[in-house]
Amino acid sequence: MYAIIATGGKQYKVSEGDIINVEKLAVSAGETVTFDQVVAVNDGTMKAGDDVANATVTASVVKEGRAKKVIVYRYKRKSGYHKKNG
Repeated sequence: MYAIIATGGKQYKVSEGDIINVEKLAVSAGETVTFDQVVAVNDGTMKAGDDVANATVTASVVKEGRAKKVIVYRYKRKSGYHKKNG
């Protein structure tokens, strides 16, 4: 059985026991969060739309982390202009 949830502008396929990385949430580590935007549920048959209107997915926050550092490098040829951010 799996469900497709929407959070942070993205959709995630989740099953029981899965660990996923999502965008920033307003909860801290150790707390539980409920995702009420369930797009679809598959428990042998695929259900979507009005069939999953009242479905929710509950998860616990394991830890808060940060993404890898993004390095931006700009240059213009022939002029000697170089700029590095990050």
